[in-house]
Amino acid sequence: MQDKLKVFFHSDSSFAKTGFGRNARAIINYLHETGKYEIVQYCMGCQENTQQLKKTPWRSIGCLPADNNELAKIQRDPSYARQAGYGAHFIDKAIKEEKPDVYLGVQDIWGVDYCIEKPWFNKINHAIWTTLDSLPILPNAVEKASKIKNYWIWADFATKALHELGHKHVKTIRGALDTKHFYKVDKDQSKKLRKFHGIDENTFVVGFVFRNQLRKSVPNLLLGFKKFKQKTKNLHSAKLLLHTHFSEGWDIPREAKNAGVSMDDILCTYTCRSCKSYFVSNFKGQDQKCPLCGSEKGLVTANTQDGVTEAQLNEIYNLMDVYVHPFTSGGQEIPIQEAKLCELITLVTNYSCGEDLCVSSSGSMPLKWTEYWEPQTHFIKATTDPDSIASNLSKVYRMPVARKSELGKKSRKFVIDNFSVEVIGGKIEEFLDGCEKTIYDFNDQEEKKDPYVEVPEIQDDEEWILWLYHNILKMKGLDKDDDGFKYWKQELTNGKSKKDIENYFREVAAKENFKNDKNSAFEESLDKEDKGKRIAFVMPEAIGDLYLCTSLFKSIKDQYPDHNLYVCCKPEFSQVLQGNPYIHKVINYIQEMDDITWLEGKGDHQGYFEIAFMPYVGTQRFLNYMHNGKDKIAYKDLKYES
Repeated sequence: MQDKLKVFFHSDSSFAKTGFGRNARAIINYLHETGKYEIVQYCMGCQENTQQLKKTPWRSIGCLPADNNELAKIQRDPSYARQAGYGAHFIDKAIKEEKPDVYLGVQDIWGVDYCIEKPWFNKINHAIWTTLDSLPILPNAVEKASKIKNYWIWADFATKALHELGHKHVKTIRGALDTKHFYKVDKDQSKKLRKFHGIDENTFVVGFVFRNQLRKSVPNLLLGFKKFKQKTKNLHSAKLLLHTHFSEGWDIPREAKNAGVSMDDILCTYTCRSCKSYFVSNFKGQDQKCPLCGSEKGLVTANTQDGVTEAQLNEIYNLMDVYVHPFTSGGQEIPIQEAKLCELITLVTNYSCGEDLCVSSSGSMPLKWTEYWEPQTHFIKATTDPDSIASNLSKVYRMPVARKSELGKKSRKFVIDNFSVEVIGGKIEEFLDGCEKTIYDFNDQEEKKDPYVEVPEIQDDEEWILWLYHNILKMKGLDKDDDGFKYWKQELTNGKSKKDIENYFREVAAKENFKNDKNSAFEESLDKEDKGKRIAFVMPEAIGDLYLCTSLFKSIKDQYPDHNLYVCCKPEFSQVLQGNPYIHKVINYIQEMDDITWLEGKGDHQGYFEIAFMPYVGTQRFLNYMHNGKDKIAYKDLKYES
C-alpha cells in the first residue's frame, strides 16, 4: 500500500479560540476523516510540552521550547520572540524531522512569510493561505506573491487587488466553518433562553460578537444604536448585546457614556472560570460571584482564555433579533457567517471582506462608510456611518416576519455554499490529491545564521538595525513595523551602544548555530536500528570517575540485555572506555544531557533513550553523598570489572 501523503499544517492550535484556530480544527478534522493523509499540525504559540496537544487524533507539536530558561532568552528580543511565537524558532527542525510532502502555512502573512525564504519551501508542495484586510495590499504580501506557487486569500477583495497587480495565480479560498454547530432554534427554545437570561421576549436585541480590538467600531455602533432608539416609533424596548471582553480594547462603559447610551441597555456575556457556565446580563464589573456554582470572583466577560463553547455561542446568537458588524477592516470576520447560519439578518460594513458578505445573495444589509487613511501604515480604513446603522436597524425592526424568515434562510444557504467545511475542505482535498510525494534531502535545508559577517558602515540607524536582522539572524521578512525593530531603535535612543547591540545579535546567531549543529551531530551519533532500546550512562568527567564507573556496566547489561549501552563523556576522557565489551558506543557529552527529560523524553519530546543514568549529578554537580561520614554503606560486595 502506498504511503500516505504527509501534510504539515502550520497555524494556530486547533484548540485556540481564534479564527485561525477554528479554521484549523474544521479543516484538519475534515482531512483526518478522509483517512488519506498523515497530518502534522505545527501549533503557533504553544510550547513543546503543551499537554492539550496530546489530545488530537493527529500529531500536534508546539513551536516554542519547553525549557522556560530557553524561552526567557528568546523573549529578550521582541522581534525574535514574536517570530518564535509564530513558529520561526523550531520551523527548520520540525520540517527536517517530519519530512512533509506538503507544507500549508495558514496565518496572517507576517506569521508565515519567513518560510518563503527557506531552502525547503520551493522544494516541496506548498500553499500559503492567508488573510489580507485592507487596501492597498500590504507591500510584503505583494512582494512575496511571485515566490508562492499556491497563494490563497480568505477574502475576494484582496484576490482581485492582487490580480490587478499582475499576480493572476492568486485564488480565493475562504476560512472554513463547521456549519453543524450554528443554527436557528425553534420558538419554544428561544423563549426559554430569553427567560433564563432575564430578557423579555418582546425586547429587540441587537447583537455583536467580536474580539475587543480597536478595529471593531464600537463607538459607531453605540451612536447608531442611540439614533435607532430615538427615531424608531413604538419601540417596546431594545438592548445591545456585546459578546466580548470588557477589559481590553475599547472602554465600553466610557464609550457608552460618550454616546449617551445607558449601560442598562447594554448586555454582556459572563463566563464562569470554575463551572464553565455562561450568563447574559448587564455589565457589573469583572470577577463576579457565579450564581450557579457559587465561585467567588468566578465570572468574567467572555474572552479568548475564558470563552464559551460553540453550543453556548449558538444559544447567544439565538438571543438576538439582528446582528450588526461594524469594523474598519477585516480578513473574514467569522462571527458574521455564524450569525448568518443562525438565520439572522446581518448588517455589515461594506468594505474589505465585508464586500464579500454584502453581495445580493448573502442576505446582508450593507452599511455605508467613509474612508480614512490609517496613520503610519497608510492603509485605507472604513469608519461606519452611525446613521446607516440606525436606519437599517429600523428596517429590520419593521420588517414583516415572513421577509425576515426569507432573508434568514438566504443568509444560511449563502454560508453553507461558500464557507462550509465540506466546500472548503473539498478544495483543500482536491489540491492535496494533485500533489506528488516529495523527493528532497531535508538535511540540506537549514540556512545558518551568520555571527561572523562583517557589518558595513551604515549611517542610518534604522537601516543598520534592519541589516543586522537580515544578515546576521537571517530574518529576511522583518521590517520597520516590527516590534523588535522598534525596540532596538528605542535602545539606541536611550544610549545603548551599537557595539553592544551588534554583539547581542552575534551571540544569538552563534548560539542558534551551535545548538542546531550540536543537536544534529548528537542525533547522527545514535544508531537508527536500536531506537527504543537504548540506555544512556552519563559521566562527563573525569578519568578517575569514569574508570570507577566501568565496574557498573556489566550489571547494567545484565539488567537490560536487549538494550545497547551508550556512555556519554567529554572526548578527552574517552580513552579509558576503549575496548569495554559492555559498551555499545561512546558519544560526546553535551550540556543538554544535564536534563533527564531531554534524554528520556517528556510531553511531545519522545527522548533518545529508554533510561538514562546520571551519577555525576550527585558527585560533580551537587554534593549529596558526604553525610558527615555517618551513613551506613549499602553496597558491600561490589567488584571492579572492566
